[in-house]
Amino acid sequence: MTGFISVEDFQHTLQTNGDAYQLIDVREAIELRLANLNHLGFRHYPLSEFEAWHEQILKDLQPDRPTYVLCHHGIRSAQVAEWLRQQGFHPVINISGGIQAWSERVDPAIPTY
Repeated sequence: MTGFISVEDFQHTLQTNGDAYQLIDVREAIELRLANLNHLGFRHYPLSEFEAWHEQILKDLQPDRPTYVLCHHGIRSAQVAEWLRQQGFHPVINISGGIQAWSERVDPAIPTY
């Protein structure tokens, strides 16, 4: 499975699949201070620091586990998801609409920015 998932379907996945997946947030540190889903277990790999972590992520994560990627709206996460697919990760799923959609449609307690 590769591609996109809605925030509603992602929430369902979190509730039904335990911790059988890997979660990546590619937003900037300042964005995480404004709104984050760290309590769900997201690892932070900011896209702007790709050169600093692109080799390490291949050691940190397992390419055969479902990997979900999040950003603000879904653009940056789509870039990282595609790169992970090229590195042999499968499945890789971009969370469509990002944390903005999560806040608007799943958890309004998460601030928007």
